[in-house]
Amino acid sequence: MTPFKLSLTAALVGSALLLAGCGDKPQTVAPVKTEQRALTEADAVAFLDETATKLEQLYLESNRAEWIYSNFITEDTASLAADVNEKLTVEMVNLATAAAKFDQVALSDDSRRKLDKLKLALTLPAPQDAAKTAEMAKIVAELGGLYGKGKYCKADGKCLSLGDMSAIMASSRDYDEQLEMWQAWREISKPMRPLYTRLIELTNEGAKELGYADTGAMWRSKYDMPADDFAKELDRVWDQVKPLYEALHCHVRSKLSEQYGADKVPLDKPIPAHLLGNMWAQSWGNIYDIVAPKDADPGYDVTKLLEQHNYDEIKMVKGAEGFFTSLGFAPLPETFYQRSLFLKPADRDVECHASAWDLDAKDDLRIKMCIQRTGEEFSVIHHELGHNFYQRAYKDQPVYFQESANDGFHEAIGDTIALSVTPGYLKQIGLLDTVPDESKDIGLLLKMAMDKIAFVPFGLLVDQWRWKVFNGEITPEHYNEAWWQLREKYQGVAAPVARSEADFDPGAKYHVPGNVPYTRYFLAHILQFQFHKALCDIAGNEGAVHRCSIYNSKEAGAKLNQMLEMGSSQPWQQALEVVTGKPEMDATAILDYFAPLQAYLDEQNKGQQCGW
Repeated sequence: MTPFKLSLTAALVGSALLLAGCGDKPQTVAPVKTEQRALTEADAVAFLDETATKLEQLYLESNRAEWIYSNFITEDTASLAADVNEKLTVEMVNLATAAAKFDQVALSDDSRRKLDKLKLALTLPAPQDAAKTAEMAKIVAELGGLYGKGKYCKADGKCLSLGDMSAIMASSRDYDEQLEMWQAWREISKPMRPLYTRLIELTNEGAKELGYADTGAMWRSKYDMPADDFAKELDRVWDQVKPLYEALHCHVRSKLSEQYGADKVPLDKPIPAHLLGNMWAQSWGNIYDIVAPKDADPGYDVTKLLEQHNYDEIKMVKGAEGFFTSLGFAPLPETFYQRSLFLKPADRDVECHASAWDLDAKDDLRIKMCIQRTGEEFSVIHHELGHNFYQRAYKDQPVYFQESANDGFHEAIGDTIALSVTPGYLKQIGLLDTVPDESKDIGLLLKMAMDKIAFVPFGLLVDQWRWKVFNGEITPEHYNEAWWQLREKYQGVAAPVARSEADFDPGAKYHVPGNVPYTRYFLAHILQFQFHKALCDIAGNEGAVHRCSIYNSKEAGAKLNQMLEMGSSQPWQQALEVVTGKPEMDATAILDYFAPLQAYLDEQNKGQQCGW
């Protein structure tokens, strides 16, 4: 789940602070005057034209400030980035309110779509009451502070950060030590509960003022279909993946029971949430060693291959770029290599988390990575460049449509490209001499499933919980109870110790106090396999889909580029149809990809009591 920077709503997703009333109010686009006459389409077009120019300037200013801050972390650069971010967010509050004035005006589809993009760019709509807006900004800042400053100080005075605790969760095989970390991190979220309760009230008021039933309905309205239909669509797709997930769950639970004992991991109950190698039990790859097949060694090590072939950081990036040029994409501009960050500097603090950037919505593409010479990082570079080539493909769209078809597409494209980094591809580019036979694939597929398939239900349930909170179905008195009901229903995991409403366990996951919508990650995990299979079919692949790489296929590249160029100018269903031939999401591609693993799991699970 790699963050990326682009010039439209991504600039706002993380900046839900809505700081109206804090500091100087920036110059705003003048609202269309409505004295004495009704608004017309001509008014809307004039407003959109003027706003587009303003947005292009604001996004460039914001992206530059964020880039400088990420690459030169000081108090001054942090302050400058915050100032620009505040200016942008306040502007977007004003623009969303102005756009809502055209709700009852008859407009062309193009104008209506642009206005909807403006309204929906806000993650947390604030009430128009200035005092409530200021209160909301304060709450969001407090929630972020509680999470960001969270730590656990042990009796001996040693304090652990979330990173420290996560590392212990990943590597420890001591039941009690993992439990200690799990419980400690959830202490930091307890004080969030009253703040979060008030935040829901305030943002729902803002959403209603923009014409939505609640904030959750507003979030679901971003997906080019009725909000309730979209929720049903997600459950439909989940039902397709569920049999594979349940087989994986059964096998992993059995191995954990062998590791820790049936008294700690009963074979007929949900898995204790602290034993899956991840603070939130959202991906399980860290405990692969517990479940790995006996002959899991794939027969090669990409990290060693890179070393043997003298791949330094730049050669790794050039190699990944070669993947895209083999598909027919133009090379990256020279400025990409001049301005990107590839190595961790020795003389300053930088944000090392990999991300892809499009600073000017034209050709100023960059990545920011502290590249390690490993096989995993080689795949990550392919993923990041997937974002960059998507960003460049839609640069000629109006500023309103310079984003992916929906928020799941950007991550899905990056991951689709990474799926083509197969043993066959490594042989084609000269890193690998011989492709191992398919008997070596089970370990690779199991490791991937423990990250990608294990994540799918978690990717779904975070917003399932939040949407029910927004619409009042889950009341504050039942926040925690409902959270664990959903964790058990979808994931088959349970809290390892008793929880109560004194706890606020959803707040222990960054995206909840950070107010970052989560459904995009679920979508990305479904779409990447659907894209991969469709592109492999276009490329003429006749072998197993998990062994396919679209490297060197101009046909696949042309079809992919056709979709990328659309940006968000059309409903995402139309963009999906360009590559896959149909407008619906379909998770059967996942079942095809993991078919050998499903057969292996079914064999391993014979005689086991699966389910929970």
